[in-house]
Amino acid sequence: MIEKKFCAYCSASLTVRHIEGRERKNCPSCGITHYENPVPASCVILVDDQRRLLLTRRNVEPGKGLWCLPGGFIELGESPDRAALRELEEETGLNGRIHSLLAVATDPHPDYDTVLITAYLVLNYSGLLSAGDDVSEAAFFQHNQLPDIAFRSHRHFIRHYYSTYTQ
Repeated sequence: MIEKKFCAYCSASLTVRHIEGRERKNCPSCGITHYENPVPASCVILVDDQRRLLLTRRNVEPGKGLWCLPGGFIELGESPDRAALRELEEETGLNGRIHSLLAVATDPHPDYDTVLITAYLVLNYSGLLSAGDDVSEAAFFQHNQLPDIAFRSHRHFIRHYYSTYTQ
């Protein structure tokens, strides 16, 4: 992760001070405290009528070449559920309707330190499956034939889905 050294508001050099119970970057010139927060992302668990799970093969780092759930970063002004559906369409060509919030987790990230990921369950969808943005493949897999999954949080979401919804 790239360390922030200068104030985003006035360009002065940042210092580290004990603020609100922990060490935080603070600007001695304008007094702004620079909070370091997780970067928000969303993904979907989409299962077809044969109970196969939709996965995408990543075409970008981190995890290039590995499989994951369709998803990505939430953009400014976008809700987590809308971001999940946008990413689903961009990466797979499918349009979906969210059934429910499935779970929330965090993952480490080489550029952002921590990513906060919200997973949604999609049971109703339409469209033709095709690989799109940031993915080289999109395919459905049987639960007992899943490939290596890129992210710890996605493995957690998949386990949670199968233990909660397929009993």
